[in-house]
Amino acid sequence: MPIAYIGMTVDILHHGHINVIEQARKYGDVLVGLLTDAAIADHKRLPYLNYEQREKIVENIRGVVRVVPQEEWSYAPNLRRYRPDFMVHGDQWLDPLNRTKALAALEEYGGKLIVIPYTKGVSSHELLAQMNQLGTTAEIRRRTLKRLLAAKPISRFIEAHNPISALIAENARAELAGKVREFDGFWSSSLTDSTSRGKPDIEVLDISSRLANINDIFEVTTKPLIFDGDTGGKPEHFELNVRSMERLGISAVIIEDKKGLKKNSLLGNEVLQTQEDPELFCDKIRAGRAARVQEDFMVIARIESLILEKGIADAVGRAQAYVKAGVDGIMIHSREKTPDEVYEFARIFRNEFPEVPLVCVPTSYNTCTEEELAAHGFNLVIYANHLLRAAYPAMQQVANEILRAGRSLEVDDQLLGIKQILKLIPGTR
Repeated sequence: MPIAYIGMTVDILHHGHINVIEQARKYGDVLVGLLTDAAIADHKRLPYLNYEQREKIVENIRGVVRVVPQEEWSYAPNLRRYRPDFMVHGDQWLDPLNRTKALAALEEYGGKLIVIPYTKGVSSHELLAQMNQLGTTAEIRRRTLKRLLAAKPISRFIEAHNPISALIAENARAELAGKVREFDGFWSSSLTDSTSRGKPDIEVLDISSRLANINDIFEVTTKPLIFDGDTGGKPEHFELNVRSMERLGISAVIIEDKKGLKKNSLLGNEVLQTQEDPELFCDKIRAGRAARVQEDFMVIARIESLILEKGIADAVGRAQAYVKAGVDGIMIHSREKTPDEVYEFARIFRNEFPEVPLVCVPTSYNTCTEEELAAHGFNLVIYANHLLRAAYPAMQQVANEILRAGRSLEVDDQLLGIKQILKLIPGTR
């Protein structure tokens, strides 16, 4: 029998997929190239179902003879590998370049493209939007971070200090070179949480207050969240807090290896800050990991050696100890204006630990791109305080302008329209 190839994502199975398969059966045995999580995440949001779950669905559809992974967004590599007689595709191509590459691959060996009418009345994008409005579960949200780390060269998280900032982050999109860029999740910063409440960044907010804020964020969003756990507190308290975070649906907690009254790291040695004894910090790591119920929840260690000017050797030594203690990832922090020292740390770390997730927060050394960070071995970049820092000067300027003018007309062009606000909030009429 001739072979008819179809490339599919199948995050949400609908009658459009069945229609394509039924049409393909007219030309031969159906071979489905199922896009991997990595192939999808490189161009749009990570699918709700992982590859194995989607593969199980597709291979049980009548008419599908075989399912193979399509490891790139482009169909061309699989067409060259399997050399099907036909490739079947709908008449709507979201990526024209992908069509050009597919035609070139088919022409190389004499394959033929079969174009069928796009199924009307169904849109995967609209279905996903409806699912987002319905929300997600704590389990699905919690496990997404590990899937992202496995699927993407580098994942991007941004600070969200309240539900409205999280909604902005959830819906932010940029299209570049045929790819859709989104933030993969949220960072719950102790700095912005404290500042938004008018409190100093010294661990003054109790865990219940911060988790209540995250619960409000989770009510209106679907993406994963990483929690800034400061020092983690006493090991006995950290154990209880890990269980609370995991139960809520938080994906990871990052704790820094300092002790005493917490001071913001970007102050460096301008204020008194003391690092914890490495072995005591390892005990805290082990306590947190032992307290969790599922391995999806991650405990990540934040190393402050470079912040406190103790050098690369101290940072590497601590990283080695923390990995030996079982930590799920390492965050290296720096307040230098260039990324040189974090790149040097990453080079040494990656040579010894090629698989351990590596996290950076390029607040000071913000000239480097995500692609450059990924090339140096980083898996996750956190934009740690940018939404609050953007909101504050805007609010201050509007308040001062109203006072100067004695009315609000002069600030209209600086404000989001009421209708735009209503569109941002789901369910608003």
